[in-house]
Amino acid sequence: QVHLVESGGGLVQPGGSLRLSCAASGYLLRIGAMAWYRQAPGKQRELVATIFSGGSTNYRDSVKGRFTISRDNAKSTVYLQMNSLKPEDTAVYYCNVGNQYDGRAYWGQGTQVTVSS
Repeated sequence: QVHLVESGGGLVQPGGSLRLSCAASGYLLRIGAMAWYRQAPGKQRELVATIFSGGSTNYRDSVKGRFTISRDNAKSTVYLQMNSLKPEDTAVYYCNVGNQYDGRAYWGQGTQVTVSS
């Protein structure tokens, strides 16, 4: 079983920045890909960014150049640095972590990001 704890959400004005963190812990843990998703009210959950175990990354087009995903393998933690935030970035953000040991993907509890003036 893998336990994920997210932090870093909040209220920010348009153009501002936030940094999300997601720390994984558990027994028999070997982390593979790590990702951030988001879900806005009334919309489906969507993939925002992925970072693979080798360090390569993917981003959805709407956040390219503004968001940066990174990971600290020693701390089993994934980060999402969000700059130049827009109102349309408002959503609950979820981390998703793959455990190569059991082949399952685990979800964080979600953290609210609100971009508003």
